[in-house]
Amino acid sequence: MVDGAGRESRGIGVVLVQLGTPDAPTARALRPFLREFLGDPRVLEMGSLARRLLLEAVILPFRPARSARMYRRIWTDAGSPLAVFSRSLAERLGAALGAEFHVLLGMRYGEPRLGAALDDLAARGCARVLIAPLFPQYASATTASIHDAVFAHFAKRRVWPALRFLAPFPEDGGYIDAVAARAREHLGDRLGSLRVIFSFHGVPERHADEGDPYPGHCERTAAAAARALGLRDRRWSIAYQSRFGSTVWLRPYLKEELERLAAEERGEVAVICPGFAADCLETIDEIGHEGARAFRAAGGKALHLVPCVNDSPRWVAALAALVRAECGAWS
Repeated sequence: MVDGAGRESRGIGVVLVQLGTPDAPTARALRPFLREFLGDPRVLEMGSLARRLLLEAVILPFRPARSARMYRRIWTDAGSPLAVFSRSLAERLGAALGAEFHVLLGMRYGEPRLGAALDDLAARGCARVLIAPLFPQYASATTASIHDAVFAHFAKRRVWPALRFLAPFPEDGGYIDAVAARAREHLGDRLGSLRVIFSFHGVPERHADEGDPYPGHCERTAAAAARALGLRDRRWSIAYQSRFGSTVWLRPYLKEELERLAAEERGEVAVICPGFAADCLETIDEIGHEGARAFRAAGGKALHLVPCVNDSPRWVAALAALVRAECGAWS
Protein backbone atom coordinates (compact mmCIF):
# COMPACT_ATOMS: atom_id res chain seq x y z
CA MET A 1 0.00 0.00 0.00
CA VAL A 2 1.20 3.54 -0.81
CA ASP A 3 0.38 6.60 1.29
CA GLY A 4 -0.67 10.07 0.07
CA ALA A 5 2.95 11.16 -0.34
CA GLY A 6 3.84 8.20 -2.53
CA ARG A 7 5.72 6.33 0.19
CA GLU A 8 5.31 2.63 0.86
CA SER A 9 3.13 2.09 3.93
CA ARG A 10 4.84 0.17 6.70
CA GLY A 11 2.16 -1.35 8.88
CA ILE A 12 -0.79 -0.08 10.88
CA GLY A 13 -0.30 2.49 13.60
CA VAL A 14 -2.26 2.26 16.84
CA VAL A 15 -2.33 5.04 19.40
CA LEU A 16 -3.69 4.15 22.83
CA VAL A 17 -4.98 7.38 24.34
CA GLN A 18 -5.49 8.27 27.98
CA LEU A 19 -6.42 11.70 29.33
CA GLY A 20 -3.05 12.12 31.00
CA THR A 21 -1.11 12.62 34.19
CA PRO A 22 1.35 15.20 35.53
CA ASP A 23 5.07 14.58 35.21
CA ALA A 24 5.65 14.78 38.96
CA PRO A 25 3.60 14.95 42.18
CA THR A 26 4.38 18.63 42.69
CA ALA A 27 2.39 21.84 42.49
CA ARG A 28 4.82 23.09 39.84
CA ALA A 29 4.06 20.09 37.61
CA LEU A 30 0.31 20.17 38.34
CA ARG A 31 -0.18 23.80 37.35
CA PRO A 32 0.46 23.45 33.56
CA PHE A 33 -1.26 20.07 33.52
CA LEU A 34 -4.43 21.46 35.11
CA ARG A 35 -4.32 24.55 32.91
CA GLU A 36 -4.32 22.38 29.80
CA PHE A 37 -6.87 19.89 31.13
CA LEU A 38 -9.39 22.34 32.57
CA GLY A 39 -8.78 24.77 29.74
CA ASP A 40 -10.35 22.28 27.33
CA PRO A 41 -13.84 23.55 26.39
CA ARG A 42 -15.04 19.93 26.33
CA VAL A 43 -14.15 19.64 30.04
CA LEU A 44 -15.37 23.01 31.31
CA GLU A 45 -18.28 23.90 29.06
CA MET A 46 -18.57 27.66 29.47
CA GLY A 47 -17.55 30.78 27.64
CA SER A 48 -13.82 31.19 27.05
CA LEU A 49 -13.58 34.33 29.22
CA ALA A 50 -15.48 32.72 32.11
CA ARG A 51 -13.35 29.59 31.84
CA ARG A 52 -10.14 31.61 31.89
CA LEU A 53 -11.26 33.64 34.91
CA LEU A 54 -12.27 30.46 36.77
CA LEU A 55 -8.93 28.85 36.02
CA GLU A 56 -6.67 31.77 36.81
CA ALA A 57 -8.53 33.25 39.77
CA VAL A 58 -10.12 30.25 41.50
CA ILE A 59 -8.55 26.93 40.46
CA LEU A 60 -4.88 27.42 39.67
CA PRO A 61 -3.94 29.46 42.78
CA PHE A 62 -5.09 26.67 45.11
CA ARG A 63 -5.76 23.31 43.46
CA PRO A 64 -2.22 22.39 42.26
CA ALA A 65 -0.90 22.12 45.83
CA ARG A 66 -3.89 20.06 46.96
CA SER A 67 -3.71 17.74 43.95
CA ALA A 68 0.04 17.33 44.43
CA ARG A 69 -0.53 16.03 47.97
CA MET A 70 -2.97 13.46 46.61
CA TYR A 71 -0.62 12.40 43.82
CA ARG A 72 2.22 11.91 46.31
CA ARG A 73 0.12 9.30 48.10
CA ILE A 74 -0.06 7.14 44.97
CA TRP A 75 3.23 7.94 43.20
CA THR A 76 5.59 5.03 42.57
CA ASP A 77 9.31 4.83 41.85
CA ALA A 78 8.37 4.35 38.17
CA GLY A 79 6.03 7.35 38.17
CA SER A 80 2.28 7.83 38.03
CA PRO A 81 0.34 4.53 38.10
CA LEU A 82 -1.72 5.65 35.11
CA ALA A 83 1.43 6.20 33.06
CA VAL A 84 3.11 3.00 34.28
CA PHE A 85 0.12 0.76 33.49
CA SER A 86 -0.59 2.48 30.17
CA ARG A 87 3.00 2.14 28.95
CA SER A 88 3.00 -1.52 29.90
CA LEU A 89 -0.34 -2.04 28.15
CA ALA A 90 1.01 -0.50 24.94
CA GLU A 91 4.07 -2.76 25.04
CA ARG A 92 2.05 -5.91 25.71
CA LEU A 93 -0.56 -5.04 23.10
CA GLY A 94 2.17 -4.51 20.51
CA ALA A 95 3.58 -7.94 21.30
CA ALA A 96 0.13 -9.50 21.06
CA LEU A 97 -0.71 -7.87 17.72
CA GLY A 98 2.57 -8.66 16.02
CA ALA A 99 4.93 -6.91 13.61
CA GLU A 100 2.19 -5.53 11.34
CA PHE A 101 1.14 -3.11 14.07
CA HIS A 102 3.03 -0.21 15.65
CA VAL A 103 1.50 0.55 19.06
CA LEU A 104 2.24 3.80 20.88
CA LEU A 105 0.83 5.61 23.89
CA GLY A 106 -0.39 9.20 23.66
CA MET A 107 -1.87 11.46 26.34
CA ARG A 108 -4.56 14.02 25.63
CA TYR A 109 -2.88 16.26 28.21
CA GLY A 110 0.72 15.96 29.36
CA GLU A 111 3.41 13.51 28.28
CA PRO A 112 3.83 11.47 26.15
CA ARG A 113 1.90 13.80 23.87
CA LEU A 114 -0.74 12.49 21.51
CA GLY A 115 0.64 14.65 18.70
CA ALA A 116 4.12 13.26 19.18
CA ALA A 117 2.79 9.71 18.86
CA LEU A 118 1.00 10.61 15.63
CA ASP A 119 4.18 12.18 14.23
CA ASP A 120 6.20 9.14 15.26
CA LEU A 121 3.85 6.84 13.36
CA ALA A 122 4.09 9.09 10.30
CA ALA A 123 7.89 8.88 10.49
CA ARG A 124 7.60 5.09 10.57
CA GLY A 125 5.59 5.19 7.35
CA CYS A 126 2.22 4.22 8.85
CA ALA A 127 -0.39 5.45 6.37
CA ARG A 128 -3.20 3.82 8.37
CA VAL A 129 -3.71 4.82 12.00
CA LEU A 130 -6.22 3.65 14.57
CA ILE A 131 -6.92 6.02 17.47
CA ALA A 132 -7.97 3.95 20.49
CA PRO A 133 -9.36 6.01 23.39
CA LEU A 134 -9.11 3.80 26.48
CA PHE A 135 -12.61 4.67 27.66
CA PRO A 136 -15.19 1.89 27.45
CA GLN A 137 -18.04 4.42 27.69
CA TYR A 138 -18.40 7.40 25.38
CA ALA A 139 -18.39 10.87 26.93
CA SER A 140 -17.95 14.17 25.14
CA ALA A 141 -15.43 15.27 27.81
CA THR A 142 -13.16 12.31 27.06
CA THR A 143 -13.73 10.52 23.74
CA ALA A 144 -14.89 13.58 21.80
CA SER A 145 -12.04 15.67 23.22
CA ILE A 146 -9.57 13.11 21.86
CA HIS A 147 -11.24 13.28 18.44
CA ASP A 148 -10.93 17.08 18.56
CA ALA A 149 -7.21 16.85 19.35
CA VAL A 150 -6.51 14.40 16.53
CA PHE A 151 -8.22 16.52 13.89
CA ALA A 152 -6.58 19.68 15.24
CA HIS A 153 -3.19 17.98 14.98
CA PHE A 154 -3.65 17.19 11.30
CA ALA A 155 -5.49 20.41 10.40
CA LYS A 156 -2.29 22.18 9.27
CA ARG A 157 -0.58 19.14 7.79
CA ARG A 158 -0.51 18.49 4.08
CA VAL A 159 -0.56 14.69 4.33
CA TRP A 160 -3.04 12.77 6.47
CA PRO A 161 -3.06 9.04 7.18
CA ALA A 162 -6.23 7.03 6.81
CA LEU A 163 -7.83 7.32 10.24
CA ARG A 164 -10.10 5.09 12.27
CA PHE A 165 -11.37 5.62 15.82
CA LEU A 166 -12.04 2.71 18.12
CA ALA A 167 -15.73 2.76 19.02
CA PRO A 168 -16.86 2.71 22.66
CA PHE A 169 -17.12 -0.81 24.06
CA PRO A 170 -19.39 -0.67 27.13
CA GLU A 171 -20.58 -4.28 26.79
CA ASP A 172 -17.68 -5.89 24.95
CA GLY A 173 -17.45 -9.48 26.14
CA GLY A 174 -13.67 -9.50 26.39
CA TYR A 175 -13.55 -6.31 28.42
CA ILE A 176 -16.34 -7.45 30.76
CA ASP A 177 -14.56 -10.77 31.21
CA ALA A 178 -11.35 -8.91 32.16
CA VAL A 179 -13.25 -6.76 34.70
CA ALA A 180 -14.93 -9.81 36.22
CA ALA A 181 -11.64 -11.70 36.39
CA ARG A 182 -10.01 -8.87 38.34
CA ALA A 183 -12.88 -8.90 40.83
CA ARG A 184 -12.67 -12.66 41.35
CA GLU A 185 -8.88 -12.52 41.73
CA HIS A 186 -9.05 -9.72 44.29
CA LEU A 187 -12.13 -10.71 46.29
CA GLY A 188 -12.10 -14.51 46.08
CA ASP A 189 -14.75 -16.24 48.17
CA ARG A 190 -15.86 -12.93 49.70
CA LEU A 191 -17.49 -11.83 46.45
CA GLY A 192 -20.81 -13.53 47.14
CA SER A 193 -21.24 -11.90 50.56
CA LEU A 194 -20.25 -8.32 49.72
CA ARG A 195 -22.31 -5.39 48.53
CA VAL A 196 -20.78 -4.21 45.25
CA ILE A 197 -20.69 -0.68 43.88
CA PHE A 198 -19.76 -0.07 40.27
CA SER A 199 -18.22 3.40 40.31
CA PHE A 200 -17.84 5.60 37.23
CA HIS A 201 -16.38 9.04 36.77
CA GLY A 202 -19.21 11.56 36.91
CA VAL A 203 -20.15 14.22 34.38
CA PRO A 204 -22.56 17.15 34.76
CA GLU A 205 -26.16 16.02 34.49
CA ARG A 206 -26.67 18.64 31.80
CA HIS A 207 -24.41 16.67 29.45
CA ALA A 208 -26.81 13.73 29.58
CA ASP A 209 -29.83 16.01 29.21
CA GLU A 210 -28.27 17.34 26.00
CA GLY A 211 -27.76 13.88 24.52
CA ASP A 212 -24.46 12.51 25.84
CA PRO A 213 -24.91 8.68 25.95
CA TYR A 214 -22.47 8.29 28.86
CA PRO A 215 -24.91 7.32 31.67
CA GLY A 216 -26.59 4.73 29.47
CA HIS A 217 -23.21 3.25 28.58
CA CYS A 218 -22.27 3.09 32.27
CA GLU A 219 -25.51 1.30 33.13
CA ARG A 220 -24.91 -1.25 30.37
CA THR A 221 -21.35 -1.89 31.56
CA ALA A 222 -22.42 -2.34 35.18
CA ALA A 223 -25.28 -4.68 34.28
CA ALA A 224 -23.01 -6.80 32.06
CA ALA A 225 -20.33 -7.02 34.77
CA ALA A 226 -22.91 -7.92 37.41
CA ARG A 227 -24.20 -10.74 35.19
CA ALA A 228 -20.67 -11.99 34.58
CA LEU A 229 -20.07 -12.06 38.34
CA GLY A 230 -23.42 -13.68 39.12
CA LEU A 231 -24.50 -10.82 41.39
CA ARG A 232 -28.12 -10.64 42.49
CA ASP A 233 -29.88 -7.36 41.72
CA ARG A 234 -30.07 -6.27 45.36
CA ARG A 235 -26.36 -6.84 45.91
CA TRP A 236 -25.01 -4.23 43.50
CA SER A 237 -25.54 -0.60 42.58
CA ILE A 238 -24.06 2.20 40.45
CA ALA A 239 -22.49 5.43 41.70
CA TYR A 240 -20.60 8.36 40.18
CA GLN A 241 -17.46 9.93 41.59
CA SER A 242 -15.07 12.87 41.10
CA ARG A 243 -17.68 15.61 41.11
CA PHE A 244 -16.22 19.06 40.49
CA GLY A 245 -17.82 22.46 41.10
CA SER A 246 -21.31 23.34 42.28
CA THR A 247 -23.43 22.09 39.37
CA VAL A 248 -25.55 18.94 39.58
CA TRP A 249 -23.68 15.86 38.33
CA LEU A 250 -24.88 12.34 37.63
CA ARG A 251 -26.30 10.66 40.74
CA PRO A 252 -26.04 8.89 43.06
CA TYR A 253 -22.74 10.37 44.21
CA LEU A 254 -20.28 7.74 45.38
CA LYS A 255 -19.65 9.32 48.78
CA GLU A 256 -23.37 9.40 49.53
CA GLU A 257 -23.80 5.80 48.36
CA LEU A 258 -20.94 4.65 50.61
CA GLU A 259 -22.42 6.47 53.59
CA ARG A 260 -25.86 4.99 52.89
CA LEU A 261 -24.55 1.43 52.73
CA ALA A 262 -22.41 1.95 55.83
CA ALA A 263 -25.43 3.15 57.81
CA GLU A 264 -27.73 0.39 56.53
CA GLU A 265 -25.48 -2.64 56.81
CA ARG A 266 -22.34 -1.62 58.75
CA GLY A 267 -20.48 -4.35 56.91
CA GLU A 268 -18.06 -4.53 54.00
CA VAL A 269 -18.37 -3.21 50.48
CA ALA A 270 -16.45 -3.81 47.26
CA VAL A 271 -15.96 -1.05 44.69
CA ILE A 272 -15.29 -1.94 41.05
CA CYS A 273 -14.37 0.80 38.56
CA PRO A 274 -15.19 -0.43 35.03
CA GLY A 275 -15.09 3.11 33.63
CA PHE A 276 -11.33 3.26 34.16
CA ALA A 277 -9.01 1.07 32.08
CA ALA A 278 -6.07 1.85 34.38
CA ASP A 279 -5.74 2.68 38.04
CA CYS A 280 -5.14 6.34 38.69
CA LEU A 281 -5.71 9.11 41.21
CA GLU A 282 -9.49 8.69 40.99
CA THR A 283 -9.38 5.01 41.87
CA ILE A 284 -6.36 4.52 44.13
CA ASP A 285 -6.68 7.69 46.20
CA GLU A 286 -10.23 8.98 45.80
CA ILE A 287 -11.79 5.56 46.47
CA GLY A 288 -9.03 3.51 48.09
CA HIS A 289 -8.06 6.25 50.52
CA GLU A 290 -10.73 8.95 50.83
CA GLY A 291 -13.70 6.70 50.04
CA ALA A 292 -12.55 4.02 52.47
CA ARG A 293 -12.13 6.63 55.19
CA ALA A 294 -15.63 8.05 54.61
CA PHE A 295 -17.11 4.55 54.62
CA ARG A 296 -15.53 3.68 57.95
CA ALA A 297 -16.47 7.05 59.45
CA ALA A 298 -20.11 6.35 58.57
CA GLY A 299 -20.04 3.00 60.37
CA GLY A 300 -18.83 0.63 57.66
CA LYS A 301 -16.29 -2.07 58.43
CA ALA A 302 -14.07 -2.24 55.32
CA LEU A 303 -13.97 -1.11 51.71
CA HIS A 304 -12.32 -3.40 49.16
CA LEU A 305 -11.14 -1.60 46.02
CA VAL A 306 -10.85 -3.94 43.05
CA PRO A 307 -7.90 -3.06 40.78
CA CYS A 308 -8.70 -1.95 37.25
CA VAL A 309 -7.89 -4.13 34.26
CA ASN A 310 -4.58 -2.22 33.84
CA ASP A 311 -2.21 -4.41 31.80
CA SER A 312 -3.71 -7.77 32.76
CA PRO A 313 -3.48 -10.60 30.20
CA ARG A 314 -7.26 -10.81 29.70
CA TRP A 315 -7.48 -7.10 28.98
CA VAL A 316 -4.54 -7.25 26.56
CA ALA A 317 -6.27 -10.09 24.71
CA ALA A 318 -9.61 -8.26 24.68
CA LEU A 319 -8.06 -5.03 23.42
CA ALA A 320 -6.13 -6.90 20.74
CA ALA A 321 -9.41 -8.41 19.53
CA LEU A 322 -11.06 -4.96 19.45
CA VAL A 323 -8.15 -3.51 17.48
CA ARG A 324 -8.06 -6.38 14.98
CA ALA A 325 -11.82 -6.13 14.43
CA GLU A 326 -11.63 -2.38 13.82
CA CYS A 327 -8.68 -2.76 11.45
CA GLY A 328 -10.04 -5.83 9.68
CA ALA A 329 -10.47 -4.16 6.30
CA TRP A 330 -6.95 -2.76 6.48
CA SER A 331 -5.38 -6.09 7.41
